[in-house]
Amino acid sequence: MVDRQKLSEKVLRDAEPAEGRDYQIFDTEVRGFAVCIYRGGGRAFTLDYRYAGRQRRMTFARWPEWGVTAARERAKALRREIDAGGDPLAARDAKREAPRVSDLVKRYVDMHLPHLAALNAADQRSMMEKFIDPTWGAMLVTEVSSYDVELLLNNVAEGRARPSKQKPNNRARKLKGAKPTPVRANRVGEVVRKMFAYAVKWGWREDNPATGFRRRMETPRERYLSHEEIACVATALDAAEDDRAAGIIRLCMLTGARVGEVRQARFEDFNLEHLSWTKPATTTKQRRVHRVPISDEAAGGLFQNQPQLLGRTRAALLSAKAARRARASGWVFTTPATTASA
Repeated sequence: MVDRQKLSEKVLRDAEPAEGRDYQIFDTEVRGFAVCIYRGGGRAFTLDYRYAGRQRRMTFARWPEWGVTAARERAKALRREIDAGGDPLAARDAKREAPRVSDLVKRYVDMHLPHLAALNAADQRSMMEKFIDPTWGAMLVTEVSSYDVELLLNNVAEGRARPSKQKPNNRARKLKGAKPTPVRANRVGEVVRKMFAYAVKWGWREDNPATGFRRRMETPRERYLSHEEIACVATALDAAEDDRAAGIIRLCMLTGARVGEVRQARFEDFNLEHLSWTKPATTTKQRRVHRVPISDEAAGGLFQNQPQLLGRTRAALLSAKAARRARASGWVFTTPATTASA
């Protein structure tokens, strides 16, 4: 027979655990509301109900953290939800199984990063490991708001203190003050916007909280080598034992190209007759074919250094006209003093 009585603090205190089993004491005021007395002595409030023909039991609070009065009011609210056609237990389970930001980060890494260049993918993975996952990892994807995005980007823009050497013996160190990093905040914002765009596409939420995030002002850095610095670099390159590495640095200086683009270049990518360089899509950051003009000095350097740089024979790839133009340029990657004397 079902035990029914009006639940009170005294009833819960006086209830004795049964050996080898749990049992319930149902309330007389709210249908299905009960307290479960566990065999170990614990007590929890439950609500029994039927949904779609199935018997359901929901445990929603523990005693004494919740008093009987508060638990009864919660049971009444749940009963109203059930009478309106809802299933509170299923809703709670769905919330537990809902994807979290850590799940979004993992899926974004698996689905999106393989399509990016290696350096770009590594940079985005670093942003997620240092900023996004530690801050939001435990949150539901649907819980992240535009305010949360703004707080995260503000924190990134403030920068962080970095250890620096105080003495050359590497023993004594001190922390510098935080250096603002607005550019980094903008890049993190782009990654967050892309991540939640995927979340919308996958049906994990309906909107993108990072759309229209506030961008920080970026001041581009300008740094040019002086004539004295260029002379020092040229002297060092002339004295370098690795001719291939020295040639790569020279071509980077003459073209302004990225090191990776120059390092992966092939001799057939250059047209020395028309002074142009066709960068294949596999080596460019934009993943598109990029054609750029090159100077006579760059062409001359390729002609002089192509056996070391590109491993191709001169006769097979250079026309006579291109060879004459390369020789006539008079620039053979030497120091300014040597070039002037020539």
